[in-house]
Amino acid sequence: MDFGKTKKIAVVVSALDEEYQNNIIRGINRSAEENQLSVSYFAAFGGLVNSRRFDLGEYSIYDVIDYSRFDGILLMLNTFGDPEIRSSLISRISAAHKPTVVFEPTDNPDFYDICIDNFSVMKELVNHIIKHHHAKVINCITGPLANPEARSRFDAFCEAMNENNVEIDENRIYYGNFRSHDGKEAIDEFIKSGLSLPDAFICANDSMALTVVSSLEKYGYKVPDDVIVTGFDNTFNARNAFPALTTVNRPLLEAGYKACDILVNLLYGNKQPHHTILKSSPVFSESCGCTDETADDLKTYKKRTYNRMEATNNNIHTLNRLAAELAGAETTASTFDVVEKCMNDLNLEKFCLCLVEDWQEAYSSTPDISNKSLYSQYMTAPIIWDKGERRSIDLFLSNEMFPESFGDGFEINYFLPLHFSERCLGYYIIKNSDFPISSLLCHTFSMNLSNSLENIRKLCHLNKAMDELNRLYVIDPLCNIYNRNGFFNIAEDMYKECIAHHKKVMISFIDMDGLKYINDNYGHNEGDFAIQRLAAIIRKCSGTRSICARFGGDEFVIFTANAEEDYADDLERRFVAALDNINSIVKKPYTISASIGSILTSNEDNESLYDVIDKADDKMYAIKKQKKKARISEKS
Repeated sequence: MDFGKTKKIAVVVSALDEEYQNNIIRGINRSAEENQLSVSYFAAFGGLVNSRRFDLGEYSIYDVIDYSRFDGILLMLNTFGDPEIRSSLISRISAAHKPTVVFEPTDNPDFYDICIDNFSVMKELVNHIIKHHHAKVINCITGPLANPEARSRFDAFCEAMNENNVEIDENRIYYGNFRSHDGKEAIDEFIKSGLSLPDAFICANDSMALTVVSSLEKYGYKVPDDVIVTGFDNTFNARNAFPALTTVNRPLLEAGYKACDILVNLLYGNKQPHHTILKSSPVFSESCGCTDETADDLKTYKKRTYNRMEATNNNIHTLNRLAAELAGAETTASTFDVVEKCMNDLNLEKFCLCLVEDWQEAYSSTPDISNKSLYSQYMTAPIIWDKGERRSIDLFLSNEMFPESFGDGFEINYFLPLHFSERCLGYYIIKNSDFPISSLLCHTFSMNLSNSLENIRKLCHLNKAMDELNRLYVIDPLCNIYNRNGFFNIAEDMYKECIAHHKKVMISFIDMDGLKYINDNYGHNEGDFAIQRLAAIIRKCSGTRSICARFGGDEFVIFTANAEEDYADDLERRFVAALDNINSIVKKPYTISASIGSILTSNEDNESLYDVIDKADDKMYAIKKQKKKARISEKS
């Protein structure tokens, strides 16, 4: 497919809010700008809560990617711990037959990879803790072992322990997912276990290690005085924490830049090595009792920390206001207006809200997640906020991903999912803004928006349910005309208005003949059929000035406003003719028949509507008796 001059790159990643991903992405973006690429990140925040249903909703964003529309793919597979999602991504990307660079070692011949020698450097780190610091009891907090990098680090840990004759106690191993909260959960679980404090905690990355340190301190333990803690990645927070973290220095910016550079070369037909290994080295620092000079200088640290705090505080203020205003929004339009007001505060260049076409209509308490795609064929973009201007697009094909089109030249797009539990609502796109990677609150924004959309969706269905209940309150479900409640709700006011203006009204009371005979001899289904046909005749004969209702089991009533003297005779003629016609059409072994009595009044006696109905009822029964006598006379 010819995409023109600008090459389109898809980047598939999980958890933008971690510093590892942040640094890799900044490296990619730097290369993308130099090469004037269009880069689209598809990101989720899986594993935040212990809920498979929530993760299914998050991972729905990967289902929207049409890889055929991209020239190349960067797959940050090492950010995914779920074996199922890893397998799905590998399968789909392999089938796309696009140049692909993966951020972890792989034997897949379709992919190029970029990584470090995780095994050697982790083994060197563990050996240092055992030999230099004489650790004898060691706990390990792993990454997801379906991840080759996490597996390699864990295997290195085990080999170093075995070579140094240090026991590996399965009770002292916590299997994490590389997420920061895993560190807290690992320490909470360790404290509950009643095991003695180890000499060291070896963690598979810095994010988990830093929360291990803070969690240990909450339980009264000091690092490194009471216990050693190590990490992996040498992130900004790790270098500048207190104590500074013993870790592994990885060239993250270089890795992102290099991976993008490899992909660009592949796109232009330049051969590249299938495996690229970058150098890494252990950093022995304060958390193991060593000293290190790699921490940022104080001025740099203070400036960066202040900027981050200021941006976070501003975003918190904006999102708190957003959450409050969304909570007060009671319509779809007001919800979208609130979102639009938030765009300027977040300093976004372009924002697209993309929802599945039937996000409001399709309701099920248990969504069908067996569908191959969680997205409808068409999407709608109710908000496209572009440099201060707002527009919308009613429908676009979901496989186009963008509601308008790819831009020309260098651009960075972030696709983030909107969902409620596993129910996919859509996604949003942020263009040329660092908000998704610079703010810890991006996912908070996503959840606030998702929850608000779900609330509006449920409110719409509640209103529809109320409308249906109101309809059922006044409509007879068998005959699809008013029931007694509906009749009096409308006819009472019409009756009073006519009487007040000295206009005549006509009340016609109709009773079906022989319903019991039909039910007893042909069954209740036939009885229902006969009642429905009679109701249809009554509705047709009533005309536009009248309202009709099923008053009881086989009783009906017609109210006619502004009636004339000849209305009763005209109605009866039309009614009898319609009965003859329906009997000739349906050709049942029984006759659909009814008796009708009409009263014309201007209420000179101050009668109520009930009184007039009773009179019409009496007249109808008088006519019914005459018909019965006539049938008896004919038989005799």
